Amino acid sequence: MSRTLARSTPAPPLAPTPGPTNRKPLPLRLKRAGRAWQLYVLLVPALIYIAVFKYWPMYGVQIAFRNYNPVDGFTGSPWVGLQHFIRFLNSYQFSQVVGNTLWIAVLGLLVAFPIPIILALLVNQLQSERFKKFTQTVLYSPAFISTVVVVGIMFVLLSPRSGLVNNAIQLAGGEPVFFMGSAEWFRPIYVISDVWQNAGFAMIVYLAALSGIDPALHDAAKVDGASKLQRIRHIDLPGIMPVITVLFILAIGNLLNVGFEKALLMQTNLNLPTSEIIQTYVYHAGLQQAQFSYSAAIGLFNSILNLVLLLTFNWVARRANQATLW
Repeated sequence: MSRTLARSTPAPPLAPTPGPTNRKPLPLRLKRAGRAWQLYVLLVPALIYIAVFKYWPMYGVQIAFRNYNPVDGFTGSPWVGLQHFIRFLNSYQFSQVVGNTLWIAVLGLLVAFPIPIILALLVNQLQSERFKKFTQTVLYSPAFISTVVVVGIMFVLLSPRSGLVNNAIQLAGGEPVFFMGSAEWFRPIYVISDVWQNAGFAMIVYLAALSGIDPALHDAAKVDGASKLQRIRHIDLPGIMPVITVLFILAIGNLLNVGFEKALLMQTNLNLPTSEIIQTYVYHAGLQQAQFSYSAAIGLFNSILNLVLLLTFNWVARRANQATLW
């Protein structure tokens, strides 16, 4: 009987054996890192820079929630919570400042973002290598000109008395226009000058992506009778689409960080209704009026909006099976 029960009783299941993993043991990883210690030494200055100039300043963000004064310091100043944020949201300048920033940012994104892509596609089609290099040099040279110099050039060219543009308008029978003092002209001038200065430099990234496309694809398309436009549409654009997506997400994450230096240099009392953006408003409130906590709250508000936009569009790109930041 006992033999029968022993035979009929099923054997207990064996414990599952752990499958192979790609994670190497810690001593092996440390040994491998020790062999390349020179690379880690080269990485130390970059880590120190990021820690000192990127993470340590975050300690001072708390002044946005305090009535900060230099005598009491960060921790000694009285805590006021969201008082400065509420003050900014209820101020009469909120809609004007945020609206001006959004207008310039969206116009810059719609105009300035696709132009480097178009320039890269056009330059990539040039047959002569010498002319191609010359064109690249001409296009990205303005990026090495200081913003102060660029704004000075604009003031000279657009001067209502001696400017080249107004002289041409007068020769055509028109009246001179005070471009730099007109509120309605601030946004177009800002965006056009930004495209002229930075589009050529941004073009280099797309040219590098285009150089990674297999030339055999173009050769096969030529054999099939594809035109240049068809090859651009079906080979070049899909080939650089991951780069376009990543750069677009980065541009969205930096959408509200409109160039402070150029806006401040172009700003006059006459164009102030359209030239006052978040960055210049923070400068006026924080440095000129010594409202440190209020300006810090506005800057933090701007950074939070940029972070939300970055996370949102990265999530949308991931759901659309496109290249993402993470």
